[in-house]
Amino acid sequence: MRTFGEVAERLRRSTVQVLLQGREHGGGTGVIWGADGLIVTNAHVAQSNRAAVELWDGRRLEARVTAHDPRRDLAVLRVSEAGLPAATAGDSTALRAGELALAIGSPLGFAGALTTGVIHSVGPVLGMGRHPWVRATVRLAPGNSGGPLANADGHVIGINTAIMNGLGLAVPSRDVLEFLRRGARPRLGVVLRPVALEGSQLGLLILEVEPGEAADGASLLVGDILTCVNGRPLDSNDALGDALDSGASPIRLQFVRGDRSRLRETVARPALPAEAAA
Repeated sequence: MRTFGEVAERLRRSTVQVLLQGREHGGGTGVIWGADGLIVTNAHVAQSNRAAVELWDGRRLEARVTAHDPRRDLAVLRVSEAGLPAATAGDSTALRAGELALAIGSPLGFAGALTTGVIHSVGPVLGMGRHPWVRATVRLAPGNSGGPLANADGHVIGINTAIMNGLGLAVPSRDVLEFLRRGARPRLGVVLRPVALEGSQLGLLILEVEPGEAADGASLLVGDILTCVNGRPLDSNDALGDALDSGASPIRLQFVRGDRSRLRETVARPALPAEAAA
């Protein structure tokens, strides 16, 4: 049986520091998922098509982004290097509250930093969509994003993504494996915020529109308020996500612009999921 120190050291060797363009240090963290150079991190860490990663032994390699899913905050990097020390994926569906958890990352640029805690819960988090999160009492800081959350055996059961109410939030390994098999989910390419309309009706206010994405092609603008998709009311980001995940394309969107008494309609064609990244 391996000691805790051996487990932690092996996990460190499977963890990389992701460097931001224009910065010598800092950025985020990634997990070597495949010995052939496949690395998993957060989408908000891999914000450009190219990046650099630093391995546990100090080697620095150029990397390219091959898959990107902002909706689930996951991305895949590829490096031209074989024989890397890949991590072992764990089963996030088998987790129970109170189990030991450990995280490796690069908080504030300190590569290979270790923090421990216990699993708090697994499931949806209010305000963070319907998909599940692994919540743990590990201490995270900027730079931990994209790094591994592992069980006592060192098997990766999540990708650390955020901090909420003092708890670390990680994308479950089950969702990571699904992303690697199926690629990114369809998306509109917008940043939204729920807003109240007349009476009890709700809508989704467009805060940003990404150039070249489906919303841009549908001539949607910042300030528009989405009210319905395919005839069904849009009262949350989850409702829009459900429509996108159904695979229907194109989709009909109703919205208001300026004069909220006038309802407009447009057709958007969300891109189908990309090829599997693995």
